[in-house]
Amino acid sequence: MTESTPSTPTKRLDFARIFPVLFQPQRTFTEIAAESTASWLTPMLALSVSAALAVFVGGYLKARAAMMGEMQLPPDWQYWTPDMQNNFMQAQQATQSPVFVYIIPLVFSLVGLWFGWLILSGLLHLGSTLLGGRGTMRGALSVAGWAGLPFLVRDLLRIIFMLLAGHVIVSPGLSGFANGTLFLAKILAQVDIFFVWNVILLVIGFSLADGLPKNKATVGVLAVVLILLLALAGAGAATSSLGTSLAS
Repeated sequence: MTESTPSTPTKRLDFARIFPVLFQPQRTFTEIAAESTASWLTPMLALSVSAALAVFVGGYLKARAAMMGEMQLPPDWQYWTPDMQNNFMQAQQATQSPVFVYIIPLVFSLVGLWFGWLILSGLLHLGSTLLGGRGTMRGALSVAGWAGLPFLVRDLLRIIFMLLAGHVIVSPGLSGFANGTLFLAKILAQVDIFFVWNVILLVIGFSLADGLPKNKATVGVLAVVLILLLALAGAGAATSSLGTSLAS
């Protein structure tokens, strides 16, 4: 009679694992794959804290700029009609309360983080299953959570930059290369070295957790990430267009 190998015990909160995931992903995701319970709580809490800090720092700088008479204008401001510009200025003045500066952006940031994580995990698990992976949804949640830690580094670096520069980041990611194309700008705003880092960790994590060859894991991750990028860009472009039409 064969004896079953006991699964590796899992700490409910293990913040000491953050650095190994980022810099020793092969070994660390092997450990995560061997655990009997989900371990997504640690990375998601860390990402929630960093996202909240980024929102509060950005909100403080925006509020300070508004008090000093400074205001961040849309990239195509010079093409707006005088009526559109006046409506925009009035709308900006009406949204300087703490609810608009801190609370609403915080809620949107955290809802986007957690809801996006669930969607990403579900799609990656579906793609892995179609490609022959043997993983579970619980494992997909853990891998997606830990693989998102490059965005923790990005949040911290953005916070440091904003505090040193004294203003919010105007063109995140590669959006400065969009040449005025709104849809392309929304896509490139998500793309930077931390995004690439995240994709690499997802490939490593799903390859180990679901028993997929690296080439299949790469195809599955890239397909899901591309779908989500296009969906986010479309929603962002539609929202911006709606805001512009309302301002007119």
